[in-house]
Amino acid sequence: MRDINSLNKVMLIGRLGQRPEIRLLPQGDRSVARFTLATNERSFNPQTNQATDKTEWHQLYAWGKLAEFCERFLEQGKQIMVEGKLRTRSWQDRDGNKRKTTEIEAYSIILLGSRDQGGQPRGQEMDAPYRDSGHDAAPADFPADEEPTGPGSDDVVPF
Repeated sequence: MRDINSLNKVMLIGRLGQRPEIRLLPQGDRSVARFTLATNERSFNPQTNQATDKTEWHQLYAWGKLAEFCERFLEQGKQIMVEGKLRTRSWQDRDGNKRKTTEIEAYSIILLGSRDQGGQPRGQEMDAPYRDSGHDAAPADFPADEEPTGPGSDDVVPF
């Protein structure tokens, strides 16, 4: 049952850090795509007339048909819009320390940019075949025993 006064939704527009890593789960009937997305913020200091950019790296994953879409259309540097939800999971690092990581489970991806950037026409999107799989957590065979990879994976989440 969902609390009516609760919402777990993330919307990001950014550029891919690398091509998605695709894995077929051991049962062979479902795939998962993992990728990183960079978002940029620019702040301006009026006292120094200097603008500074800050890049934030986000870890994302997608299931099933959306993972197949990622494998087919997503390339490093491609600008996309992602809708999804935050998911936190625990895992053990190589030294046996318990760690937590927060990722974004994507359920909708829209390719941005023009056709000459190698994408489909602006505004076309691919949704997962369902919005909620009925599971509150990833399946037991989700590769949770691995450390996050990609830019920013060594950063400590401040909560």
